[in-house]
Amino acid sequence: MILLILGVALWWGAHLYKRIAPHPGPDNRRKGIVTVALVLSVILMTVGYKRADVTMWWAAGPALKGINNLLVLVGFFLFASAGIKNRIGTQMRHPQLTGFALWAFAHLLVNGDLPSFVLFGGLLLWALVEMAVINRAEPNWVRPPHQTVMRKEVMAAVGAVAAYLVVGLIHAWLGYNPFGA
Repeated sequence: MILLILGVALWWGAHLYKRIAPHPGPDNRRKGIVTVALVLSVILMTVGYKRADVTMWWAAGPALKGINNLLVLVGFFLFASAGIKNRIGTQMRHPQLTGFALWAFAHLLVNGDLPSFVLFGGLLLWALVEMAVINRAEPNWVRPPHQTVMRKEVMAAVGAVAAYLVVGLIHAWLGYNPFGA
């Protein structure tokens, strides 16, 4: 469990580093350090999650799996919208972090065990704290003007569905079937 906790803590630290210790101008060395820290955090979280002792609190039923799948798909859409800059991607303050938070919350619904609570709960809390930190540092955010371009809406939807299917197939390949019993 300690590797999992260290991985989540390193994820937090690497992401909040630029907010806590801002540095003006480009600094490739700092970006490199953050990148290495994030890669290491993902490795620690993965290994720690696999090795952690499981204490079960609840098991996912079909309804929770359906809700999970819908929330993950919406989360992927918001994540894609942030990059594509479609209507919702420009009109929401934090579409990427909101999508990430939905993804983490959805995983808490269907994984009622202690390692999942540490991993997905820790990542959900990070996303919420990150939004609050950004809002505090930049309180005067103004929605940019945006014209609806249907191509961008379709691209975000297609990208979200494609990512959802690929991630679902990877989950099934690893033995975690997100689409059925």
